[in-house]
Amino acid sequence: MDEDGLPIVGSGIDLTKVPAIQQKRTVAFLNQFVVHTVQFLNRFSTVCEEKLSALSLRIQQIETTLNILDAKLSSIPGLEDVKFQVSSANMNSVTNGPVAQATTDQQTAVSPQSGQNNIHEEGLQKTEVITENVRTVAKDPRYARYLKMVQVGVPVMAIRNKMISEGLNPDLLETPDAPVPAWG
Repeated sequence: MDEDGLPIVGSGIDLTKVPAIQQKRTVAFLNQFVVHTVQFLNRFSTVCEEKLSALSLRIQQIETTLNILDAKLSSIPGLEDVKFQVSSANMNSVTNGPVAQATTDQQTAVSPQSGQNNIHEEGLQKTEVITENVRTVAKDPRYARYLKMVQVGVPVMAIRNKMISEGLNPDLLETPDAPVPAWG
C-alpha cells in the first residue's frame, strides 16, 4: 500500500476491489485542467489578436501610402502620354526599384560602334512597326500608371494588390509588350 492507502499496481492485489478515486479529488483535477486550458487559450487568443491588429494597421498604412502616391502620380501633367519602354533585361521579371532604362541609354551612348547594339536596335524597330497597330499593356493608360509606379520604386506587391482591387490583371506587369486582353 502507498501513503494514500491504495494498493501498488503489480503487487499481486486484485485491482477489481480497489476503491474509486474520491469524487472531490477528480473534480479538483478536472477544474485545474479546465482553468489551465482556458488561461492558455486566453493568452493565445490575445497574442493572435494583437498580431492581427498590428498587421491590419500596417495594411492600412500601406493602402494610405499607395493612395497618396497614386494621387501624386495623377497630379503630374502629361503622365498619361508616357510610353513605357522595356529593355530585354527587364522583360524577364518585374524589379522592385527604378528601372535601368537610364543605364541602358548610357550604355548605348558610350558604345554606339558596337554591332550588337545596331542589331538590337533594328530588331526593336521591326517589332515596333509590327506592334504599332496592336495595343500593348505599356500603351494602355490603365496599365501605364502601374508600370510607372514600378519605375518609381513602389513595392510590387502593393501595386499588384491595387491592380486586383481595380479589376486588372497584375501578371501583365511582367509582360508590358503583351497585347491588352479584350476583357480588360
